[in-house]
Amino acid sequence: MVSFERFTLANGLKVLVHEDPTTPMAVVNILYDVGARDEHPDQTGFAHLFEHLMFGGSVNIPSYDEPLQRVGGENNAFTSNDITNYYITLPSVNLETAFWLESDRMLNLAFSEKSLEVQRNVVCEEFKQRYLNQPYGDVWLKLRPMAYKQHPYQWATIGKSLDHIENANINDVKAFFTRHYNPSNAIMVVGGDVKLDEVKRLSEKWFGNIPAGEKLPRLLPIEDDQAEERKETVQANVPLDAIYKVFHMPARTEAGYYAADLVSDILSRGNSSRLFRNLLKDKKLFSDINAYLTGSLDAGLFVVEGKPLPGVSMELAEAAIWEELDRISTELVPDAELTKVKNKMESTMVFSEMSLLDKAMNLAYFELLGDANELNSETQKYLDVSSEEIRSQAKHIFRKENSSTLYYLAN
Repeated sequence: MVSFERFTLANGLKVLVHEDPTTPMAVVNILYDVGARDEHPDQTGFAHLFEHLMFGGSVNIPSYDEPLQRVGGENNAFTSNDITNYYITLPSVNLETAFWLESDRMLNLAFSEKSLEVQRNVVCEEFKQRYLNQPYGDVWLKLRPMAYKQHPYQWATIGKSLDHIENANINDVKAFFTRHYNPSNAIMVVGGDVKLDEVKRLSEKWFGNIPAGEKLPRLLPIEDDQAEERKETVQANVPLDAIYKVFHMPARTEAGYYAADLVSDILSRGNSSRLFRNLLKDKKLFSDINAYLTGSLDAGLFVVEGKPLPGVSMELAEAAIWEELDRISTELVPDAELTKVKNKMESTMVFSEMSLLDKAMNLAYFELLGDANELNSETQKYLDVSSEEIRSQAKHIFRKENSSTLYYLAN
């Protein structure tokens, strides 16, 4: 059980406070409700570029890291297709430093041609190293546009193409900041050795005078139901052939999400999971095979990916995958097997409540979903899933016409 209090400033900034006197540390986590899905199709990669720009210094604080390191703090951030999340951990006695740093860059991010050029080069280099010059690195640059034809999930967080980042100009960057980086579009969680009254005082002092900005309606195109199987083959200089199958599945806030998540665990969590036991260990068809979800806020993807062993044809490998998917779509999962994956899931949830930072990030995320209190009933939603729901959801997801398959062949 993660306890918290919440309040909202006049400018719309939502603040959640989790008091934990058992630690000498504090965390300040700010989630901005903006991700790659909010980008213009001709200007992709901006949300991720902004994650880098936010560490380039603000008007009053030219070096973001230096004052934080001086007080024993650490910081980082991540961007997804749905959100951008920044966090600071530091000794609680220095809490105000985090408020000072975060509020100044929300209000006064330093936009300069030099800062943009530096971060643009960093992101371009990341694009090349991680996505273009690494074996299998471009998989999601190919899978997303294959699976999505209308929704902006069709591009990866890094962006559609390198030239979108290379051509980013200062005016476009400023417009993106003004549109998304404001109190009405943010959720701040303060946790650790803190007191509610002190957090209220610091929030008013450092964030209260920041203009609210506008919470713009999100009018994203809805992906049509996929009506036919999609396939693509690429050849590249990689060590092994690989197969990637993606299926459309329920959104994060839809009821079927929990059953789908458990399906991925039954198929691929641990050495006793079905794909590992049957296809890797017993039949010896794969050197590596996994199933997982993208976990997207809008309708996401269920992914099965594997690398067949040398000498195993792609046809045989794919047929073996379909055999496992068909089995979980038609047969009820035995109670013992379902109980085992639920127990593993429950232990994961318990461990996630031990880390102060994880608690803060989870509270922010569930508040974005609608109510941070739902974090405390998340485990029960998994425990309530029945074998019949597992079968029903698998049957709905694992249809050939709902699949997009990428064959990645070694030269």
